[in-house]
Formats: sequence, structure tokens, C-alpha cells
Amino acid sequence: MKVLVIGGSYFLGKYYVYTMMNGADITVFNRGNVPFNMEKLTEIKGDRHNEADLQKLADCQFDVVVDFCAYSRGDIESVANVLTGIKQYIFVSTVDVYKRGLGQCLDETAPLEDRDFGGEAGAYITGKVALEEEIKNVSVAESFAYTVIRPAFIYGPGNYAPRESLYIGWIRQANQIIHPVDATGEFQFVYVKDVADAIAAATGNEKAYNQAFNVANPKMITYDSYADALQEAAGQDFERVPVTIDVVNERQIPLPFPMTKAESNCYNGSKGLELIERYTELEEGLKITISMM
Repeated sequence: MKVLVIGGSYFLGKYYVYTMMNGADITVFNRGNVPFNMEKLTEIKGDRHNEADLQKLADCQFDVVVDFCAYSRGDIESVANVLTGIKQYIFVSTVDVYKRGLGQCLDETAPLEDRDFGGEAGAYITGKVALEEEIKNVSVAESFAYTVIRPAFIYGPGNYAPRESLYIGWIRQANQIIHPVDATGEFQFVYVKDVADAIAAATGNEKAYNQAFNVANPKMITYDSYADALQEAAGQDFERVPVTIDVVNERQIPLPFPMTKAESNCYNGSKGLELIERYTELEEGLKITISMM
């Protein structure tokens, strides 16, 4: 099986590439900022938004495309237009595409968000929603199957988003964390290897054709239970410095998760278990993460 990976140099993409190395012929297309430099891997340097760079793919044959870095309308169509004969296009989306405020745990049939919330986060959501529609349309026009993977908050070794690394840094530097005592927010995680394994299981899998999968540990986490999980994973006590949400906002403390119940959503990750056997428990994943930082 010949697989084209778009992006793939960082975090989730890297885990996927390493997972697939012995089971597929992998070509990675990205800007080459962090090359793999591996004999088993073909690397093509290019920017997906540069037409001349995309043409480097025109004479290549692939069975599957796995796209880790499509963010804006047109990103999928532009790639599909230069490829011929692909059987499946896997798009890594996000659970953030779902409409907010529905008051239920959202599965893959829930409606997608149709509002633009503005700012960087709003643009990210709007772009992913547009691309979910785009991949369906392009797959029909180009006669290939699609698969959409929608992860919750991804964590694990190598995460470049300032989430668990922020907390681990606080613990190591000062043996304390900032803790919002009046936070009512709830959120869900998924370990990076679980997502990589899910994408690998979907690759070339006809049972995953023309479907979307939430990949999310069903356990709802609060700021309190997250601190508990960190303490267990770190194997040490640390101080929880109490602050209020007002103080967090006033001081612009970069806490990475929803602060209030109104900002929170629940995602049903049971369909993701069609691709993987189980979700890694948060304490287990954090322990591995801490040991590798």
C-alpha cells in the first residue's frame, strides 16, 4: 500500500508515520522543516499552497492520502486535483467542528457548527467545517472514498500545543500549578498514540470508507481531576495555587481548557473503538509523557 502523508513532521503525524513504517510504502510531503532522514521513507519538500510544489506529486501513484495539515477551504481539493487513482483520502479534523450548545453527548451524526466565532480559534473551526464538506464533495467528483478522524484534546510526548507541557513545566520549576477553584468546565482527552493507531487502522480499511470517527476517551475531566491525574502520574505532591476565573482572565493566565460548563461539550467516542481496542487512561498517558520530557 502506497500512502502519501501531508504534513507529518510533528506530533500526531510523526506517530502515524512511525506506526505505518513497516506496513506501507510511505511518502511524506511537507515543507521539510523537520526532516525524517530515514531510508525507508520518501520525503518530498514542498508547500501545499504552492502550485509548483504540488505538481511534484502529479506523477506519483498513491493508494491513500492522509492529511494532517488541511486547515482552510480548498486545501483538500488542491491536493486531489493533482493526484490520480487514489482510493481513500483521510482527513484529520477535530471534535470542535460540532455545533455548540446542543445539550447532549455528540456522536458523529450531530450537526456541525455554522457560526463564525472570529479570531484564530474561530477561523480554525470554520476552516475544518468547510473542509469536512469539501472532502465529501471532492470524493464524489474524483471517485475516491473519504474518512474523517475527529480527535478530542490530544496529549502525549512531543505535543507542541501548550497543554500538559505547561503543567509539567510548572511542577518541575516550582512544584506547583495554577488551579482555578471555581472552574466548572469539563473536557476530554485522547492519547496521541491512540489517534495514530486509529488513523493507521482506517488506512486502506474499506469499513472506514465514507465515515467519520470521533476519537475521544469518554471520561469527562475537570480541572480538579486533571490535577489529581497529574499528581498520580508525576508521583509527587505539588501545591495547587488557588485562583478564580476572574483572576485567570485579568492576568491572562494561559489555562488551556474550558473554564465553565457553558464552554464545555461532551463527545461520544464509542465509534472510535471500531478502530482501536481501548483508550489509554489519562494517568497512564501522562506518566509516559512526563517520563519522556
